[in-house]
Amino acid sequence: MDSRRSDPSRGAAAMPLAVKILVAGGFGVGKTTLVGAVSEIKPLRTEEQLTDRSVGIDDTSGVERKTTTTVAMDFGRITIRDGLVLYLFGTPGQDRFWFMWDELALGALGAVVLADTRRLADSFPSIDYFERRRLPFIVGVNCFDGAIQYDTEEIRAALDLDPRVPIILCDVRRRESGKQVLIALVEHVLSVMAERQRQAGAVIR
Repeated sequence: MDSRRSDPSRGAAAMPLAVKILVAGGFGVGKTTLVGAVSEIKPLRTEEQLTDRSVGIDDTSGVERKTTTTVAMDFGRITIRDGLVLYLFGTPGQDRFWFMWDELALGALGAVVLADTRRLADSFPSIDYFERRRLPFIVGVNCFDGAIQYDTEEIRAALDLDPRVPIILCDVRRRESGKQVLIALVEHVLSVMAERQRQAGAVIR
């Protein structure tokens, strides 16, 4: 009998760990671009053309050239290393689609909040949402061409972020840059989980 077939531990070791991750942030900040840049499969997109009906509803200041908007979610997949696969769910950025966030957040282990230094205030709803849910997140600052560059501590102060929340400067058009953001998130999630386990152990003792 082939021992390789009879050893269940070998099959378990070969099964990759699948982790659900959210990519959030304001309208036009680069969520769809990030998911598309890093995904190893053809990303699922639910984009629709912006029309005159969105005037006065969607704030396009700073992203005047944007012609489409995500109305449900973006979806992609990336293998970070052997045995670890991230499933990426990009959230819609406009206020009128926020009712979908609770559904998208189910089962997620962490989130990336993308930020644009030209419109940092657009990041607050995402940050507040994940803080309330105690979902580990990091902030990825998408460095747009022509935007004023700030250091991470200036951005931390402007966003009133906890010192333990990582801030990563990135260019979401570049796959390697986006991948580094996701690796930083995985490391942060593991750190938060370990700290919570230590705290739970201390309470039990």
